[in-house]
Amino acid sequence: MHGLEPADPPALGGYPLLARLGAGGMGQVYLSRTASGRPLALKTVRSDLGAELGFEARFDREIRNSDRVRSPWSVAVVDHSAAGQRPQWLATEYVPAPSLGEWVEQHGPLPEPALLALAAELCGALQAVHATGLAHRDVKPGNVLLAGDHPRLIDFGIARAADDSRHTHTGGMIGSPGFLAPEQATGTGTAAPVDVFSLAAVLAHAATGHGPFTRPEENASAPVLLYRIVHEDPDLGGVPEALRPLLASCLVKQPEERPTASVLGKELERIGARAHQWQQAVPAALAEELAARERSLRGPADGPPAPWQAPVPAATAPGFGPPPTMAPPVAPSPAFVPPSAAPPVAPPVRKQLSNRVLVSGIVLVFLLSPLISRTMREVVPFALLLAPFVLLGFLIRRIVVRRRRQSGR
Repeated sequence: MHGLEPADPPALGGYPLLARLGAGGMGQVYLSRTASGRPLALKTVRSDLGAELGFEARFDREIRNSDRVRSPWSVAVVDHSAAGQRPQWLATEYVPAPSLGEWVEQHGPLPEPALLALAAELCGALQAVHATGLAHRDVKPGNVLLAGDHPRLIDFGIARAADDSRHTHTGGMIGSPGFLAPEQATGTGTAAPVDVFSLAAVLAHAATGHGPFTRPEENASAPVLLYRIVHEDPDLGGVPEALRPLLASCLVKQPEERPTASVLGKELERIGARAHQWQQAVPAALAEELAARERSLRGPADGPPAPWQAPVPAATAPGFGPPPTMAPPVAPSPAFVPPSAAPPVAPPVRKQLSNRVLVSGIVLVFLLSPLISRTMREVVPFALLLAPFVLLGFLIRRIVVRRRRQSGR
Protein backbone atom coordinates (compact mmCIF):
# COMPACT_ATOMS: atom_id res chain seq x y z
CA MET A 1 0.00 0.00 0.00
CA HIS A 2 1.44 3.36 -1.05
CA GLY A 3 0.33 6.98 -0.88
CA LEU A 4 -1.36 8.71 -3.78
CA GLU A 5 0.78 10.42 -6.39
CA PRO A 6 0.28 13.99 -7.67
CA ALA A 7 -1.34 12.79 -10.90
CA ASP A 8 -3.91 10.60 -9.10
CA PRO A 9 -7.44 11.98 -8.89
CA PRO A 10 -8.85 12.54 -5.39
CA ALA A 11 -11.95 10.45 -6.19
CA LEU A 12 -13.59 8.37 -8.91
CA GLY A 13 -17.33 7.96 -9.27
CA GLY A 14 -17.87 9.62 -5.90
CA TYR A 15 -15.55 7.19 -4.09
CA PRO A 16 -12.52 8.79 -2.37
CA LEU A 17 -9.12 7.37 -3.28
CA LEU A 18 -7.15 6.68 -0.10
CA ALA A 19 -4.00 4.89 -1.28
CA ARG A 20 -2.44 2.90 -4.09
CA LEU A 21 -2.69 -0.86 -3.74
CA GLY A 22 -0.72 -1.72 -6.86
CA ALA A 23 -0.79 -1.86 -10.63
CA GLY A 24 -1.43 -4.72 -13.01
CA GLY A 25 -1.90 -5.42 -16.67
CA MET A 26 -5.36 -3.87 -16.56
CA GLY A 27 -4.51 -0.59 -14.82
CA GLN A 28 -4.02 1.02 -11.43
CA VAL A 29 -5.69 -0.32 -8.25
CA TYR A 30 -6.65 2.04 -5.42
CA LEU A 31 -7.93 1.62 -1.91
CA SER A 32 -11.28 3.36 -1.44
CA ARG A 33 -14.32 3.13 0.79
CA THR A 34 -18.09 3.51 0.75
CA ALA A 35 -19.96 6.21 2.63
CA SER A 36 -20.50 3.72 5.46
CA GLY A 37 -16.75 2.99 5.71
CA ARG A 38 -16.66 -0.36 3.89
CA PRO A 39 -13.22 -0.76 2.24
CA LEU A 40 -13.15 -1.15 -1.53
CA ALA A 41 -10.62 -2.05 -4.19
CA LEU A 42 -11.18 0.39 -7.05
CA LYS A 43 -9.54 -0.77 -10.26
CA THR A 44 -9.10 1.46 -13.28
CA VAL A 45 -8.88 0.27 -16.88
CA ARG A 46 -5.93 1.29 -19.03
CA SER A 47 -6.79 4.07 -21.48
CA ASP A 48 -5.63 2.02 -24.50
CA LEU A 49 -8.02 -0.78 -23.59
CA GLY A 50 -10.91 1.57 -22.87
CA ALA A 51 -10.42 3.31 -26.22
CA GLU A 52 -10.89 0.13 -28.25
CA LEU A 53 -14.05 -0.11 -30.30
CA GLY A 54 -16.68 -2.14 -28.46
CA PHE A 55 -14.68 -2.51 -25.23
CA GLU A 56 -17.04 -0.34 -23.20
CA ALA A 57 -20.05 -2.48 -24.09
CA ARG A 58 -18.16 -5.69 -23.33
CA PHE A 59 -16.91 -4.22 -20.06
CA ASP A 60 -20.43 -3.40 -18.92
CA ARG A 61 -21.76 -6.79 -20.02
CA GLU A 62 -19.03 -8.81 -18.37
CA ILE A 63 -19.23 -6.88 -15.11
CA ARG A 64 -22.93 -7.71 -14.96
CA ASN A 65 -22.15 -11.33 -15.78
CA SER A 66 -19.55 -11.52 -13.03
CA ASP A 67 -22.18 -10.47 -10.51
CA ARG A 68 -23.93 -13.75 -11.27
CA VAL A 69 -21.05 -15.65 -9.66
CA ARG A 70 -21.76 -15.78 -5.92
CA SER A 71 -19.49 -18.03 -3.89
CA PRO A 72 -17.16 -17.94 -0.87
CA TRP A 73 -14.24 -17.61 -3.30
CA SER A 74 -15.40 -14.54 -5.22
CA VAL A 75 -15.42 -10.83 -4.36
CA ALA A 76 -18.65 -8.85 -4.61
CA VAL A 77 -18.96 -6.18 -7.28
CA VAL A 78 -20.06 -2.94 -5.59
CA ASP A 79 -20.13 -0.46 -8.48
CA HIS A 80 -18.56 0.37 -11.84
CA SER A 81 -18.17 3.33 -14.16
CA ALA A 82 -21.11 4.69 -16.10
CA ALA A 83 -21.20 4.67 -19.90
CA GLY A 84 -18.82 7.24 -21.35
CA GLN A 85 -16.92 7.88 -18.13
CA ARG A 86 -13.13 8.00 -18.34
CA PRO A 87 -11.21 6.37 -16.90
CA GLN A 88 -13.33 3.27 -16.62
CA TRP A 89 -13.26 1.64 -13.22
CA LEU A 90 -14.63 -1.23 -11.18
CA ALA A 91 -15.19 -1.19 -7.41
CA THR A 92 -15.21 -4.49 -5.53
CA GLU A 93 -14.96 -5.43 -1.88
CA TYR A 94 -11.39 -5.14 -0.66
CA VAL A 95 -9.68 -8.24 0.73
CA PRO A 96 -6.60 -7.33 2.83
CA ALA A 97 -4.53 -10.34 1.82
CA PRO A 98 -1.42 -10.99 -0.29
CA SER A 99 -1.73 -12.61 -3.66
CA LEU A 100 -0.37 -16.10 -4.18
CA GLY A 101 2.28 -14.64 -6.48
CA GLU A 102 3.46 -12.18 -3.83
CA TRP A 103 3.52 -14.80 -1.10
CA VAL A 104 5.48 -17.40 -3.07
CA GLU A 105 7.97 -14.78 -4.24
CA GLN A 106 8.66 -13.65 -0.68
CA HIS A 107 8.27 -16.88 1.30
CA GLY A 108 8.74 -19.71 -1.20
CA PRO A 109 6.42 -22.66 -1.99
CA LEU A 110 3.46 -23.53 0.20
CA PRO A 111 3.72 -26.53 2.54
CA GLU A 112 1.83 -29.59 1.31
CA PRO A 113 -1.20 -29.28 3.65
CA ALA A 114 -1.75 -25.67 2.58
CA LEU A 115 -1.16 -26.61 -1.07
CA LEU A 116 -3.80 -29.36 -1.03
CA ALA A 117 -6.29 -27.12 0.76
CA LEU A 118 -5.62 -24.36 -1.79
CA ALA A 119 -6.18 -26.81 -4.66
CA ALA A 120 -9.56 -27.84 -3.30
CA GLU A 121 -10.63 -24.25 -2.61
CA LEU A 122 -9.66 -22.96 -6.08
CA CYS A 123 -11.33 -25.94 -7.72
CA GLY A 124 -14.51 -25.00 -5.86
CA ALA A 125 -14.11 -21.43 -7.14
CA LEU A 126 -13.94 -22.66 -10.73
CA GLN A 127 -16.96 -24.90 -10.24
CA ALA A 128 -18.96 -21.85 -9.10
CA VAL A 129 -17.86 -19.88 -12.18
CA HIS A 130 -18.47 -22.70 -14.67
CA ALA A 131 -21.89 -23.44 -13.17
CA THR A 132 -23.10 -20.10 -14.59
CA GLY A 133 -21.89 -21.06 -18.08
CA LEU A 134 -18.96 -18.65 -17.92
CA ALA A 135 -15.16 -18.93 -17.79
CA HIS A 136 -12.68 -16.77 -15.91
CA ARG A 137 -9.95 -16.75 -18.62
CA ASP A 138 -7.19 -15.29 -16.44
CA VAL A 139 -6.45 -17.68 -13.56
CA LYS A 140 -2.93 -16.82 -12.40
CA PRO A 141 -1.06 -16.37 -9.08
CA GLY A 142 -1.68 -12.62 -9.11
CA ASN A 143 -5.44 -13.17 -9.23
CA VAL A 144 -5.52 -15.47 -6.21
CA LEU A 145 -5.75 -13.72 -2.83
CA LEU A 146 -4.75 -15.79 0.21
CA ALA A 147 -7.44 -14.58 2.61
CA GLY A 148 -7.81 -16.21 6.00
CA ASP A 149 -11.28 -17.69 5.55
CA HIS A 150 -11.16 -18.68 1.87
CA PRO A 151 -8.81 -17.87 -1.02
CA ARG A 152 -10.38 -15.42 -3.48
CA LEU A 153 -10.30 -15.62 -7.27
CA ILE A 154 -10.48 -12.01 -8.46
CA ASP A 155 -10.60 -9.89 -11.65
CA PHE A 156 -13.27 -12.05 -13.24
CA GLY A 157 -15.21 -9.49 -15.30
CA ILE A 158 -12.28 -7.34 -16.40
CA ALA A 159 -10.33 -10.37 -17.58
CA ARG A 160 -13.20 -11.57 -19.74
CA ALA A 161 -13.79 -8.15 -21.29
CA ALA A 162 -10.09 -7.65 -22.01
CA ASP A 163 -9.60 -11.17 -23.36
CA ASP A 164 -11.69 -10.34 -26.43
CA SER A 165 -9.34 -7.45 -27.22
CA ARG A 166 -5.91 -8.90 -26.52
CA HIS A 167 -5.24 -9.94 -30.13
CA THR A 168 -6.12 -6.53 -31.57
CA HIS A 169 -2.63 -5.23 -30.67
CA THR A 170 0.61 -6.59 -32.08
CA GLY A 171 2.11 -8.58 -29.26
CA GLY A 172 -0.61 -7.40 -26.88
CA MET A 173 -1.67 -9.84 -24.19
CA ILE A 174 -3.73 -9.78 -21.02
CA GLY A 175 -2.50 -11.96 -18.18
CA SER A 176 0.73 -13.85 -17.56
CA PRO A 177 1.88 -15.93 -20.54
CA GLY A 178 3.23 -18.70 -18.29
CA PHE A 179 -0.30 -19.53 -17.10
CA LEU A 180 -2.30 -19.35 -20.32
CA ALA A 181 -3.75 -22.46 -21.94
CA PRO A 182 -2.48 -23.49 -25.40
CA GLU A 183 -5.76 -22.52 -27.06
CA GLN A 184 -5.50 -19.06 -25.52
CA ALA A 185 -1.95 -18.70 -26.80
CA THR A 186 -3.03 -19.63 -30.32
CA GLY A 187 -6.36 -17.76 -30.14
CA THR A 188 -8.49 -20.84 -30.78
CA GLY A 189 -10.47 -21.14 -27.55
CA THR A 190 -11.48 -19.41 -24.31
CA ALA A 191 -14.01 -21.84 -22.80
CA ALA A 192 -13.99 -23.50 -19.38
CA PRO A 193 -11.09 -25.92 -20.11
CA VAL A 194 -8.67 -22.97 -20.23
CA ASP A 195 -9.39 -22.36 -16.54
CA VAL A 196 -8.56 -25.96 -15.63
CA PHE A 197 -5.23 -25.71 -17.47
CA SER A 198 -4.41 -22.40 -15.78
CA LEU A 199 -5.39 -23.75 -12.35
CA ALA A 200 -2.93 -26.62 -12.71
CA ALA A 201 -0.18 -24.18 -13.72
CA VAL A 202 -0.98 -22.01 -10.68
CA LEU A 203 -0.84 -24.99 -8.31
CA ALA A 204 2.50 -26.07 -9.79
CA HIS A 205 3.79 -22.54 -9.13
CA ALA A 206 2.52 -22.72 -5.53
CA ALA A 207 4.23 -26.09 -5.03
CA THR A 208 7.61 -25.30 -6.59
CA GLY A 209 7.97 -21.51 -6.78
CA HIS A 210 7.88 -21.46 -10.58
CA GLY A 211 5.44 -22.34 -13.32
CA PRO A 212 5.40 -25.66 -15.16
CA PHE A 213 6.84 -24.05 -18.29
CA THR A 214 9.57 -22.01 -16.66
CA ARG A 215 12.88 -23.01 -15.16
CA PRO A 216 14.03 -22.09 -11.63
CA GLU A 217 15.55 -18.60 -11.50
CA GLU A 218 14.69 -18.11 -15.17
CA ASN A 219 13.22 -14.93 -16.63
CA ALA A 220 11.87 -16.30 -19.90
CA SER A 221 10.33 -13.98 -22.47
CA ALA A 222 6.67 -14.18 -23.44
CA PRO A 223 7.34 -15.77 -26.87
CA VAL A 224 9.48 -18.50 -25.25
CA LEU A 225 6.78 -19.28 -22.68
CA LEU A 226 4.03 -19.38 -25.30
CA TYR A 227 6.08 -21.74 -27.46
CA ARG A 228 6.67 -24.10 -24.53
CA ILE A 229 2.98 -24.05 -23.58
CA VAL A 230 1.92 -25.00 -27.08
CA HIS A 231 4.68 -27.49 -27.93
CA GLU A 232 6.46 -28.81 -24.82
CA ASP A 233 5.53 -30.98 -21.85
CA PRO A 234 5.19 -29.35 -18.44
CA ASP A 235 7.88 -29.68 -15.79
CA LEU A 236 6.23 -30.95 -12.59
CA GLY A 237 9.37 -31.78 -10.68
CA GLY A 238 8.97 -30.77 -7.05
CA VAL A 239 5.18 -31.17 -7.03
CA PRO A 240 3.99 -33.55 -4.25
CA GLU A 241 3.60 -37.10 -5.54
CA ALA A 242 -0.11 -37.31 -4.72
CA LEU A 243 -0.92 -34.16 -6.69
CA ARG A 244 1.40 -34.65 -9.67
CA PRO A 245 -0.78 -36.97 -11.83
CA LEU A 246 -3.84 -34.74 -11.36
CA LEU A 247 -1.95 -31.67 -12.51
CA ALA A 248 -0.50 -33.58 -15.46
CA SER A 249 -4.03 -34.52 -16.61
CA CYS A 250 -5.07 -30.85 -16.48
CA LEU A 251 -2.05 -29.68 -18.47
CA VAL A 252 -2.63 -31.74 -21.60
CA LYS A 253 -2.66 -29.78 -24.85
CA GLN A 254 -6.11 -30.80 -26.05
CA PRO A 255 -8.87 -29.06 -24.07
CA GLU A 256 -11.37 -31.89 -24.49
CA GLU A 257 -9.00 -34.32 -22.78
CA ARG A 258 -8.79 -32.32 -19.58
CA PRO A 259 -11.06 -33.09 -16.61
CA THR A 260 -13.81 -30.65 -15.76
CA ALA A 261 -13.65 -28.68 -12.54
CA SER A 262 -16.26 -31.00 -11.01
CA VAL A 263 -14.29 -34.14 -11.90
CA LEU A 264 -11.10 -32.55 -10.64
CA GLY A 265 -12.80 -31.75 -7.33
CA LYS A 266 -13.72 -35.38 -6.82
CA GLU A 267 -10.18 -36.51 -7.60
CA LEU A 268 -8.81 -34.02 -5.10
CA GLU A 269 -11.15 -35.38 -2.43
CA ARG A 270 -9.83 -38.84 -3.18
CA ILE A 271 -6.30 -37.78 -2.21
CA GLY A 272 -7.50 -35.95 0.92
CA ALA A 273 -7.81 -32.39 -0.44
CA ARG A 274 -11.22 -31.00 0.51
CA ALA A 275 -12.72 -27.55 0.37
CA HIS A 276 -13.25 -25.58 3.59
CA GLN A 277 -10.01 -26.92 5.10
CA TRP A 278 -8.05 -23.80 4.26
CA GLN A 279 -8.46 -22.07 7.64
CA GLN A 280 -6.79 -24.97 9.45
CA ALA A 281 -4.00 -25.20 6.86
CA VAL A 282 -3.03 -21.51 6.67
CA PRO A 283 0.73 -21.21 7.45
CA ALA A 284 1.52 -19.37 10.69
CA ALA A 285 3.53 -16.69 8.87
CA LEU A 286 0.59 -16.00 6.56
CA ALA A 287 -1.79 -15.74 9.51
CA GLU A 288 0.51 -13.14 11.11
CA GLU A 289 0.65 -11.11 7.91
CA LEU A 290 -3.12 -11.20 7.52
CA ALA A 291 -3.52 -9.87 11.06
CA ALA A 292 -1.00 -7.10 10.36
CA ARG A 293 -2.84 -6.10 7.19
CA GLU A 294 -6.11 -5.93 9.06
CA ARG A 295 -4.54 -3.59 11.59
CA SER A 296 -2.98 -1.35 8.97
CA LEU A 297 -6.28 -1.15 7.10
CA ARG A 298 -8.06 0.52 10.02
CA GLY A 299 -6.14 3.77 9.54
CA PRO A 300 -6.64 4.57 5.83
CA ALA A 301 -10.09 3.00 5.55
CA ASP A 302 -11.53 4.77 8.61
CA GLY A 303 -9.86 8.13 8.27
CA PRO A 304 -10.06 10.81 5.59
CA PRO A 305 -8.14 10.38 2.33
CA ALA A 306 -4.52 11.45 2.48
CA PRO A 307 -3.54 12.54 -1.04
CA TRP A 308 0.03 13.38 -1.93
CA GLN A 309 0.95 16.94 -0.99
CA ALA A 310 4.00 18.99 -1.86
CA PRO A 311 5.97 20.21 1.17
CA VAL A 312 4.94 23.69 2.33
CA PRO A 313 7.85 26.11 3.03
CA ALA A 314 8.05 27.40 6.56
CA ALA A 315 8.83 30.99 5.48
CA THR A 316 5.91 33.32 4.91
CA ALA A 317 7.76 36.19 3.25
CA PRO A 318 6.65 37.18 -0.28
CA GLY A 319 7.94 34.74 -2.87
CA PHE A 320 8.08 31.75 -0.50
CA GLY A 321 4.60 30.32 -0.85
CA PRO A 322 1.18 31.56 0.16
CA PRO A 323 0.71 33.19 3.55
CA PRO A 324 -1.02 31.15 6.23
CA THR A 325 -4.78 31.24 6.09
CA MET A 326 -6.24 32.78 9.22
CA ALA A 327 -9.76 33.58 10.27
CA PRO A 328 -10.57 37.33 10.26
CA PRO A 329 -10.55 38.92 13.72
CA VAL A 330 -13.95 39.29 15.33
CA ALA A 331 -14.59 42.61 17.08
CA PRO A 332 -15.91 42.22 20.62
CA SER A 333 -19.41 43.37 21.33
CA PRO A 334 -19.51 46.90 22.79
CA ALA A 335 -22.14 45.75 25.26
CA PHE A 336 -19.77 43.37 27.01
CA VAL A 337 -16.01 43.17 27.39
CA PRO A 338 -14.67 40.12 29.22
CA PRO A 339 -12.79 41.05 32.35
CA SER A 340 -9.77 39.07 31.21
CA ALA A 341 -9.68 40.90 27.89
CA ALA A 342 -10.05 44.45 29.31
CA PRO A 343 -6.70 46.24 29.85
CA PRO A 344 -6.00 47.55 33.34
CA VAL A 345 -7.02 51.15 33.82
CA ALA A 346 -4.02 53.30 34.71
CA PRO A 347 -4.52 56.23 37.04
CA PRO A 348 -4.93 59.54 35.17
CA VAL A 349 -1.53 60.89 36.14
CA ARG A 350 -1.26 63.31 33.23
CA LYS A 351 -4.76 64.67 33.77
CA GLN A 352 -4.21 65.24 37.51
CA LEU A 353 -0.88 66.93 36.85
CA SER A 354 -2.38 69.24 34.22
CA ASN A 355 -5.23 70.31 36.54
CA ARG A 356 -2.85 71.10 39.38
CA VAL A 357 -0.57 73.16 37.20
CA LEU A 358 -3.53 75.11 35.82
CA VAL A 359 -5.04 75.83 39.25
CA SER A 360 -1.65 76.76 40.63
CA GLY A 361 -1.18 79.18 37.75
CA ILE A 362 -4.55 80.87 38.35
CA VAL A 363 -3.89 81.26 42.09
CA LEU A 364 -0.45 82.62 41.38
CA VAL A 365 -1.87 85.21 39.01
CA PHE A 366 -4.41 86.39 41.61
CA LEU A 367 -1.71 86.61 44.31
CA LEU A 368 0.66 88.55 42.11
CA SER A 369 -1.95 90.78 40.56
CA PRO A 370 -1.86 93.38 43.37
CA LEU A 371 1.86 93.67 43.02
CA ILE A 372 1.66 93.94 39.29
CA SER A 373 -1.22 96.36 39.43
CA ARG A 374 -0.61 99.97 40.43
CA THR A 375 -3.46 99.93 42.86
CA MET A 376 -5.80 97.40 44.39
CA ARG A 377 -8.60 99.03 42.47
CA GLU A 378 -7.18 97.48 39.31
CA VAL A 379 -7.44 93.84 40.55
CA VAL A 380 -10.95 93.25 39.31
CA PRO A 381 -10.38 94.58 35.79
CA PHE A 382 -7.18 92.48 35.60
CA ALA A 383 -9.05 89.30 36.63
CA LEU A 384 -11.74 89.99 34.05
CA LEU A 385 -9.03 90.45 31.46
CA LEU A 386 -7.34 87.16 32.50
CA ALA A 387 -10.52 85.00 32.45
CA PRO A 388 -10.66 84.45 28.62
CA PHE A 389 -7.08 83.25 28.68
CA VAL A 390 -7.87 80.75 31.45
CA LEU A 391 -10.81 79.35 29.49
CA LEU A 392 -8.64 79.07 26.40
CA GLY A 393 -6.11 77.10 28.43
CA PHE A 394 -8.82 74.64 29.52
CA LEU A 395 -9.91 74.12 25.90
CA ILE A 396 -6.33 73.55 24.71
CA ARG A 397 -5.72 71.02 27.47
CA ARG A 398 -8.87 69.05 26.55
CA ILE A 399 -7.87 68.91 22.90
CA VAL A 400 -4.38 67.67 23.80
CA VAL A 401 -5.73 64.97 26.12
CA ARG A 402 -8.24 63.76 23.49
CA ARG A 403 -5.58 63.44 20.81
CA ARG A 404 -3.31 61.51 23.17
CA ARG A 405 -6.10 59.01 23.85
CA GLN A 406 -6.77 58.52 20.15
CA SER A 407 -3.10 57.90 19.42
CA GLY A 408 -2.79 55.45 22.34
CA ARG A 409 -0.18 57.44 24.17
